Amino acid sequence: MLKIDEAKFGAIEESDFPELCERKGVGHPDSVCDAAADLSSRMLCKYYFENFGRYYHHNVDKAALVGGIARPEFGGGKILEPQYFLIVGRAINHIFRENKLEYIPVAPIVLDACRIVVSDVFRNLDLTRDIQFDYAVKPGSIDLTGVFEESDAMEYVPLANDTSFGVGFAPLSDCEKITLETERMLNSDTFKEKCPGSGEDIKVMTQRLGNNVDITIANAMVSKYIHDTSEYIKYCEQIKEATLDLANKLIPEREVNVNVNVGDSIEQNILYLTITGTSAEAGDDGEVGRGNRSNGLITPCRTMSLEAVCGKNPINHVGKIYNVLANNIAREIYKRGQGDIQEAHVKLLSQIGRPINDPWVTSVSIIPADNVNFSATEAIAKEVVEEKLSKENIIDLRERLIAGKEQVF
Repeated sequence: MLKIDEAKFGAIEESDFPELCERKGVGHPDSVCDAAADLSSRMLCKYYFENFGRYYHHNVDKAALVGGIARPEFGGGKILEPQYFLIVGRAINHIFRENKLEYIPVAPIVLDACRIVVSDVFRNLDLTRDIQFDYAVKPGSIDLTGVFEESDAMEYVPLANDTSFGVGFAPLSDCEKITLETERMLNSDTFKEKCPGSGEDIKVMTQRLGNNVDITIANAMVSKYIHDTSEYIKYCEQIKEATLDLANKLIPEREVNVNVNVGDSIEQNILYLTITGTSAEAGDDGEVGRGNRSNGLITPCRTMSLEAVCGKNPINHVGKIYNVLANNIAREIYKRGQGDIQEAHVKLLSQIGRPINDPWVTSVSIIPADNVNFSATEAIAKEVVEEKLSKENIIDLRERLIAGKEQVF
């Protein structure tokens, strides 16, 4: 069922209530779990296809990062107990082919994925000393793998693995835009070269009231680059100024205020200081699905799904596919509106065993621009929905997810 209507709510930029938005950076414990789980799924897909010419059932979306114990100090410090990373899920681990049982090295694949993510994210973490890796990935149940088997043939549209929903919206508001881009900027190689004292565990929380935007940044600072309190303060100021410069470029009409590491107490020598650049070294824990939604943000003022997207298989798991797809549909509707659409909101509801390109419910709500008739935008939305739900696009989306070309956290 396709339903396209004119939204009965106003555009978020015109709201007079406080708009809230958050992004957990790539080094946040929850984001590390998201990234490792999703890379595990992608690497399993690659192995299955390269060795068997098809994909097999898996969901590795229950990763957990257990914090360690550390004693950072200016110029260095000591790791007293390493972090512990556990990847959990289900994956086919053996195939009977040509009268022969062939085993799939699931454990090495998912463990390699976890190491790759941690190594790529953290510049100051020793894989051999600061963190331990473990796995608990078993084969899946026959009811879920059965639906998957019917979905897997390359030339057929996959069948939904569950009765679930996905949501998306476009465009991002100024508040959302600056939240997302601030973290990306602070964790870029360019910024780290200028500010090595900035670690990768960064959380950006933004609130907007009227035209005023307040940004609070929690940034795990790296102790080996910081030799005293004044140097710590200097790095925090560098983070603040870089964020203000970015805001001036992205949202120049807004009045922006930035605060960094507000939990510090300089007088009591309480500082957000770490050895490895992440709070996970000293007790903060992480888990898949507790952080950013598939558009990279946590947006309590918008329609959201609580679905943990990362690590779920990209073949027929609608909890993953529909959240990414709903955002893609909303973005394309807004783009094709060419200024005639203020906002597009999309909800997709599946039914287990139903073809993924035939959702049980497809709901699109549009806020037309001022002086634009809703009927002029309805045709755009219908055209985009038909294109994005085509068999060709569903299969292409699967390949893009496997290649890591779609944002999932």
